[in-house]
Amino acid sequence: MDNDAPLSTLRNLGPASEQAFARVNITTVGQLRDLGTDAAYARLIRAGTRPHFISYYVLEMALQGRPWNDCKGDEKTALRTRFDALKSAHMDPDRDAFEAIMDSLGVIER
Repeated sequence: MDNDAPLSTLRNLGPASEQAFARVNITTVGQLRDLGTDAAYARLIRAGTRPHFISYYVLEMALQGRPWNDCKGDEKTALRTRFDALKSAHMDPDRDAFEAIMDSLGVIER
């Protein structure tokens, strides 16, 4: 695949992913591949994207050219460990606590 191709040309990634990554200046397949899953996802977290394990492993599968639901068993467990470490390293615990309080008050719309 062409390194200058837009992210939505990767299996599993669509316009919403493309928009999220564009906000952190990742716009091409080549940029995403060069960064890899962890560094690219860390950028999203630091920019305020709420981390979700499924979106993390969907990204990993996309970079491998595999269907999103191909991640299972030991591989999925290992990815969960990586995701949890990444989330801990890049999440702002104060912001997360603040959002939990706002959610309990009904301020955050679902």
